[in-house]
Amino acid sequence: MARSADGERRVVVGRIGGAHGVRGWVRARSYTDPPEALFSYRPLLLQSAGAWRDCELEKAQLSERGVLLKLAGVETRDDAGRLNGAELAVPRSALPPVAPGQYYLSDLEGLEVRTPAGEVLGSIDHFLETAAHPVMVIRGEREHLVPLVAERLLEVDLACGRITVDWQADW
Repeated sequence: MARSADGERRVVVGRIGGAHGVRGWVRARSYTDPPEALFSYRPLLLQSAGAWRDCELEKAQLSERGVLLKLAGVETRDDAGRLNGAELAVPRSALPPVAPGQYYLSDLEGLEVRTPAGEVLGSIDHFLETAAHPVMVIRGEREHLVPLVAERLLEVDLACGRITVDWQADW
């Protein structure tokens, strides 16, 4: 999770995978659900060469292997190729609110994770996406991989920065 100069969090919503065709289109992986939700976020930010900048989306479409994007100012295959690996993000404030009991994964990153007995497992470093469900990567004295499923997630307290999971420190 990156922050802008004014301290607002940026949420990564996709990554550019390379050029598509010769007219400046890029292939991208959308981290949104559904994938085409990426098309409606504004402002869209692009990280390239270590710096974030505003990015205007001229056209977009779904493809069999992700999404295809035409970004303003990217006119050739070479321009598009230089964006390979670049991240796409939006300010956290641009995301729609979630229903009670639902969370953006980015809001959970960095939270302390405890067992029901109060043992601290560590904090959420990031998530692994699997076919079945996301997995929390918790870093502490050791690394824990905990499935993000209702049976394991007992309590989320964003105000206190803490999550309680049905997990044991020695698992």
